[in-house]
Formats: sequence, structure tokens, C-alpha cells
Amino acid sequence: MEQVQRGFVELYGTEPEGVWSAPGRVNLIGEHTDYNDGFVMPFALPHTAVAAVSRRADGILRLHSADVEGGVVELRLDDLAPESDRNWTAYPSGVVWALREAGHQVTGADVHLTSTVPSGAGLSSSAALEVVIALALNDLYELGLQRWQLARLCQRAENVYVGAPTGIMDQTASACCEQGHALFLDTRDLSQKQIPFDLAAEGMRLLVVDTQVKHAHSDGEYGKRRAGCERGAALLGVDALRDVPYDGLDEALARLGDDEEAVRLVRHVVTEDERVEKVVALLESGETRAIGPVLIAGHASLRDDFRISCPELDLVVDTALAAGALGARMTGGGFGGSAIVLAEAADVDTITKAVEEAFAAAGFTAPRTFEAVPSAGARRLS
Repeated sequence: MEQVQRGFVELYGTEPEGVWSAPGRVNLIGEHTDYNDGFVMPFALPHTAVAAVSRRADGILRLHSADVEGGVVELRLDDLAPESDRNWTAYPSGVVWALREAGHQVTGADVHLTSTVPSGAGLSSSAALEVVIALALNDLYELGLQRWQLARLCQRAENVYVGAPTGIMDQTASACCEQGHALFLDTRDLSQKQIPFDLAAEGMRLLVVDTQVKHAHSDGEYGKRRAGCERGAALLGVDALRDVPYDGLDEALARLGDDEEAVRLVRHVVTEDERVEKVVALLESGETRAIGPVLIAGHASLRDDFRISCPELDLVVDTALAAGALGARMTGGGFGGSAIVLAEAADVDTITKAVEEAFAAAGFTAPRTFEAVPSAGARRLS
């Protein structure tokens, strides 16, 4: 925090009015269900975006990141327009745009940012950037918005301003998660339930394996899957795939006939919602190790039905399971990014080494592996 404060003073010549942080997230289960009005279960990572921020009254937004080469970027608030910015600055400026579009009186800001959330790893580095700015401006301008409202505005910034058709999960996780818990979120009504998730107390660990294969939500494949899900819902006559009951799945798939793509996408979303509810029930009953097979089934569905895995993600999952993991699956939007591995604490080193050796043998870039500890959501630091 002190480093960010010092950086702000060096850039702008004055102390910031405050410092805020917002975490990245990893999704335990519930992939590509959020934009289908379904269930998700993320938790916050200890990796955060941190921002020192002060207000301005002249309609100017000044942005600087310690992680990006280049000087301060100066923007006029009146010039902010959707899809006008293809740089990192689109995320914070998009939040300012969304707040002003919603009628909130934001008159400018000086911002200095840094982040430890790995970019392009499927861990919501963009949502962390959005939420930290939203929380800072909410506090500084005394807007009185609730955390879920900030998440909605951040999603609008990403959907409309950045042009990435993401659901509500990432921003809600960053804004609302609690330390030591996973967040069971109903993305239709945004109702939340904090589920205790303390693996260390039970002798287990959850590893994140960043394959170093970069992905980008604004690329076309994510949008194609979303459009395909919406088409499937329309064919079935429902508002969203959330409305297809799990026990009525076979009947729904039969109605789709030989529309192979719709069958695959619908099957994934409906079974994935069921998997989220299953994991919640297992955790609440203390059967934490039993979530392993549910994670494995989730990966198979993402790989075979949703078709968003890649050779590196599949190699992590297959190698980890062969080395004794309790469960593993890709996490995030897909086409790269990260996988999660549930393991006994005693097996972590063996699994990590096996994955590293498998990547080397396949000629892939060495993965980055770290433990995912359920951490606190966005907060003010000073």
C-alpha cells in the first residue's frame, strides 16, 4: 500500500485521498452459467489490484499503472465512449463512464494502480481493476451504492464500454467475497450465500495452475458460446437456460433434435448448474473431499460439450489426477488461462512436479502454480 501511495505522490505531487484494493477470483465450479442466469461459486484470491485515488472537479480522468510502460493517460470525461479504447485504460475509464451514464455525479479523478492478479490467466484481472475503481469512487463521491450495485455497473462497463460479453460473476466475486468462504451466487436475482471453505483446516489445498496460455474475453469464441446459449434458450422457449430443469434435460435435448451445437451447449449449462448445487450441498455437509469427482465432471463437460479447453489445460487435469489429485478442472472463460487442482496437502509437491515435467515433455511453456486461499473481497486500505 505504501508503495502505491508513494507512486501517486511522485506522479501527481500530492497525497491520495485514499487507497483501495479488489481481488481477482478463481471459480470453484459454475462455468459459463452466469450469463445463462444460473449458479456460480467463486472465491476471492489474495492477489489484488490496488489503487490510490483522489477526486478532481474539472472533468479530467488521469490514469497510471505501475505495471504498464508509459506515462499518465489523461482523458476527458465528456469524451468517454463505448469501444473507443483498446488499452488497459478501458477498464477503469469504462467504470467512470458507467457511473456517469447511471446518473452519478463523478467529476474526475487521479488514479495510480498496480496489480498482482495475473493477466490473461482467467483469474479476473479486469474485474479487479473495475471493482477497485468503482469502490474508490463510490466512497470518495459518497454515491451510497451497495456492493452488488457496483458489480452490476462494472459488468456494464465491461460489456458495453470494453465490448466483452461477460456475465456478472467476476465483478460480484471481487466486490462481495469473504475470507475463508466461497460465494454461492444466483446470477438471476444476485442472492448470495457465503459457504465456509477452509481446505487447510481439513488437510487439503487448492492449486491454481496458470498454463501461461493467454486468453481474452473480447475475442470471438466467448461471444459465440454466449450467442449459442441464447439461441438454445430461444429454441426451447425459455428466458434462459437456467429455466431448463435438470430432471427435464433429456426431454429438452430431444426437442433440439439434430441441432448438435445447441444440444452440447444446453447440456453443459444445465448439468453445470446441477454441479454447483451439488458442491454447495457437499460443502455444507462437511464432505469436502467428495467435491473432487464433481470438478472432474465439470472439466469433461467444458472440454467435450462446451469445447473451450485446450491441450495445456487438459494436460494439467490429466497429469494432476494421475499423480493423485482429488479433483481438477479448467477454470475461467477457457481457451487458455488456468486450471484448479484439489489435493491432499501431502501430495501438492508431487502433483506440482508431475505437471511441470509433463509440460516440459510436451514442449509447452512452463506453468505457474500457486495455492489459492479464499480471501477477502474489495476494501478500503486507507
